[in-house]
Amino acid sequence: MVLYTSPFPNSFLSILHSFSWGLIFPCYWLADRLVGSFVPTTYEKRQRADDPCYFHALCIIITTPIYLALLVASLPFALIGFLLWSPLQSARRPYIYSRLKDKNHANGATLLTEWKAAGSGKSFCFGSANVCLLPDSLARFNNVFNTQARAKEIGRRIRNGASRPQIKIYIDSPTNTSISAASFSSLVSPQAGDNRTVNAGIKRTTSMEYKGDNCGSNNGEENREDKGGSGEPHEGEENTCIVRINGEENGHMSDTETDTVNGQARASGPAEPSLEGDAEISKTPNHKQKEGDSGSLDSCSASRESLVKVRVGDGTVDQSSVNNKLLYKASIMKKTSVRKKKHTDETFDHEISAFFPANLDFLCLQEVFDKRAAEKLKEQLHHYFEYIVYDVGVYSCNGCCSFKFVNSGLLFASRYPVMDAAYHCYPNGRGMDSLASKGALFLKVQVGSTPQDQRIVGYISCTHLQAIAGDTTVRCEQLDMLQDWLSEFRKSTSSSSTANPEELVAFDVLCGDLNFDNCSSEDKLEQQHSLFTHYKDPCRVGPGEDKPWAIGTLLDPEGLYDEEVCTPDNLQKVLESEEGRKGYLVYPTSKNHSSSQKGRKASLKGNGRRIDYMLYTEEGLYLEWKVEVEEFSFITQLAGLTDHLPVAMRLMVSTGEDDP
Repeated sequence: MVLYTSPFPNSFLSILHSFSWGLIFPCYWLADRLVGSFVPTTYEKRQRADDPCYFHALCIIITTPIYLALLVASLPFALIGFLLWSPLQSARRPYIYSRLKDKNHANGATLLTEWKAAGSGKSFCFGSANVCLLPDSLARFNNVFNTQARAKEIGRRIRNGASRPQIKIYIDSPTNTSISAASFSSLVSPQAGDNRTVNAGIKRTTSMEYKGDNCGSNNGEENREDKGGSGEPHEGEENTCIVRINGEENGHMSDTETDTVNGQARASGPAEPSLEGDAEISKTPNHKQKEGDSGSLDSCSASRESLVKVRVGDGTVDQSSVNNKLLYKASIMKKTSVRKKKHTDETFDHEISAFFPANLDFLCLQEVFDKRAAEKLKEQLHHYFEYIVYDVGVYSCNGCCSFKFVNSGLLFASRYPVMDAAYHCYPNGRGMDSLASKGALFLKVQVGSTPQDQRIVGYISCTHLQAIAGDTTVRCEQLDMLQDWLSEFRKSTSSSSTANPEELVAFDVLCGDLNFDNCSSEDKLEQQHSLFTHYKDPCRVGPGEDKPWAIGTLLDPEGLYDEEVCTPDNLQKVLESEEGRKGYLVYPTSKNHSSSQKGRKASLKGNGRRIDYMLYTEEGLYLEWKVEVEEFSFITQLAGLTDHLPVAMRLMVSTGEDDP
């Protein structure tokens, strides 16, 4: 299958489309600004609280006639542009495939080595998020604004989080051998090959090289040489370090050890400031780095809990030598000891994380509707992901029953090459959803090859279902179509036969915003859909019941800018408590409760509405391999930028072979 690298088959149509959109855009922008001026966010309301009451009214009185006059003047040009633009959509392709040619700018891609399926297995990490990148006037109805600046900051946070080295901390304790309950840390690494003991009982068992996303390449050759030593992780786990802590029985460091670490942390210098343009980012409230904001790893003021700097040394260390040490921005899987004890029967790790997982391989985003925002987001993501599929969907009446003003909002980013892609539009959208070409994006990626030159591939599907609460039947119909399209895509892109397999399928993952939860009584039909007999939900026990550690992914829009949750660290801490979740998550609707969630103390079912899903299946995979969930995360790194919590899942594909 040929991947489309441009929206139109020839340059003439592309130029004509650009010209027509140029005529439409002034009218579109003015209308967006006009409507947006009448829909303030809670952040703007708080900012205006200190201003005289007449000041905002005066601004609207002055600007509204100007916007209206310019809007009326631009309407004739917009009409001409629309008459050109609409017929062109019949020739438009359903997506744009972007591949980064200069790999020096893709730090994550330089770390990849081809998987040969020669070891015991390989892990793959998948992420999904609804980022609410609508036109600014529409985004304000979800209490977010400044779409262009948010798109840039979202991309920057995702790539910064994913490009960190993966640090795993284990507790040496007779009663707790799980991953440590420590927050995210920044460790000072010894020089290459220097495996000295870190103070406070921390020991490096592998060495690595990491310079951050602003330093060009990541010295992949040195990484490969370092991995030859003891303690080598699974094949393909690039940028991974394992740290062991000699803790006490409760799984925490002793007071003496903690004081030692904190004392050395205070001696470390500040983190490097961001190289991004802070002037544009500061236009939105939570893009300003506050104390405790660890959303951007290169923040100048990260909290001590999330960015701890540990100095390496044997006794006294000269301060000048400390300045020459390289600070690693590390990911540590965070567990609360109480939660771990309650769910010791779980077969995989689960957490509420302030960062996107390190070594994120695939990313699926929803609600990337605004084209200019999509370009800014793509530019940022290309610093880490080499392959991106964006501007997915159809416009006008092309391929759908009703007129479509915006695309599907789906975006896919990958560190592995995309082999095939297909998009289908749901024809049964209703209400406001019918104006967008919501649908499903199906992708086939190559993740390696066997010594016998058989391709190792994986399938990933991303979708966004009908959003209106009462449209249960519509969502069930869309799930039926989704399963049919999935089966058709697998058949049409498979080049293997049972007798002579040319491809080995390693995984099949489905993710997206399904707009129903597993605990609400109003969503019973969706909860019992046959999709869940073919695909497994790691957070689900059965229809109507989630696992105790699973939390909702839909935030209460009214509380997005509260001080308690406006930074990744703060939101993480709040969501780890039951009272915090009741205050800032949207819960399943009930006739016995009002729609307002803030401050509710009543007993509620579940831990919030979990409408963002990560599903996987074992059907149709290579029979001799086994797929298991290794880690599941709810992510707070986009705090203040969207009203959804991103989710991530790491799958381990076990080949059953021993490491050589």
